[in-house]
Amino acid sequence: MNIGILGGGIGGLSTAIALKQEGFDVSIYERHTKPSEIGAGIVCWPNASFILEQLGVLDKVAKVSGSINYMNRFSSTGEPIGSLDINELSRLMKYSSYSIIRKDLMNILIQRTIELNINIHYGYEATKISNENLNTEVLFSNGKRIQPDLIIGADGRMKSLARKYVSGSNAPIYQGFINWVGVIENESVNFSELSVSDYWGVGERFGIVPVSKSKAYWAGGAVSKNINEINPNKYKTELNSIFSGWSDIIAKVINGTPQSRINKIYVHDHDPINLWHKNNLVLLGDAAHSPLPTSGQGACQALEDAWHLTRCLKANINNLPKAFLSFTELRKTKTSGITMGGRQLASSIFNQDAEFCKHRNIASKNTNYQNAVVGMAKGWSSGLPISA
Repeated sequence: MNIGILGGGIGGLSTAIALKQEGFDVSIYERHTKPSEIGAGIVCWPNASFILEQLGVLDKVAKVSGSINYMNRFSSTGEPIGSLDINELSRLMKYSSYSIIRKDLMNILIQRTIELNINIHYGYEATKISNENLNTEVLFSNGKRIQPDLIIGADGRMKSLARKYVSGSNAPIYQGFINWVGVIENESVNFSELSVSDYWGVGERFGIVPVSKSKAYWAGGAVSKNINEINPNKYKTELNSIFSGWSDIIAKVINGTPQSRINKIYVHDHDPINLWHKNNLVLLGDAAHSPLPTSGQGACQALEDAWHLTRCLKANINNLPKAFLSFTELRKTKTSGITMGGRQLASSIFNQDAEFCKHRNIASKNTNYQNAVVGMAKGWSSGLPISA
């Protein structure tokens, strides 16, 4: 079976690796002319670590990652409002949790595709997907065409032609807030505890995820009703204006990050859909389900898709419709729940009512985090052979 994958991000790369390891003939078609560097970092929670092990790259990931210990929540004034034991989560799920710079994870996955002789075709932007007699054809902006036995749409949340082909539209939903994301490597900042710091304000949030004692990725979020022009020269001014008066570490992180390593993202997601396939094309990753960053599971769920789809295809090699239905049924409940959970947390974090935020912080302080860890372990391990 000849398989073409639209999209060379984490979902596309991991799926290509999983499929090639099982003997499938697979090629990747990426719209950009080189690997994309959008985004800052990723926490590979234990469910993702399990998949990375199956792909043969977990050892390499561990060498360039931080093994994080706790997720500590604070108010904007620095008052502790809760702490989640990531070590316990990892113990329950039988795999460690790793913080990694997105570029480093991409490089590891690309190196694995090279080892497996998987072709990645850059500069292939899909402009049209059409079908006659159930033979789906993809036309690219460079004039090339492909008509493989199976097409996998892993072309992201914002411009997914594959999602439009399957569901009739691709209209990502702006969720009313901005994320500035960045990567800092600076010896003057010490992240010795390797624990996540998550600061909550009124309609604002700042999170720091260490990767080593001197390296971290971070995200500063704030409500914005409108999508305005992006000007990198203003990023630090905007951030310092919003987070002035917050914890000292936040100003150090913002000002210690080179402008070239800061991006500004107007955050979108998608409503869950029930149908992930049409003819011989199937969606996965952000093209199928695209949770907000508040879910913490975007890349992790794309990795899970890679593993599940490969197993479904292997079990139904001569029956693509059955393979697609099996894959969708395995994945849509979990991914829909994660999408809606991400929205729910975002609506709380980015609430602009000061009284609401005061009581939200009190509720966070009074949360039973031991029970929360057990619930996360149960939810994130569902469908995978990793639960205690």
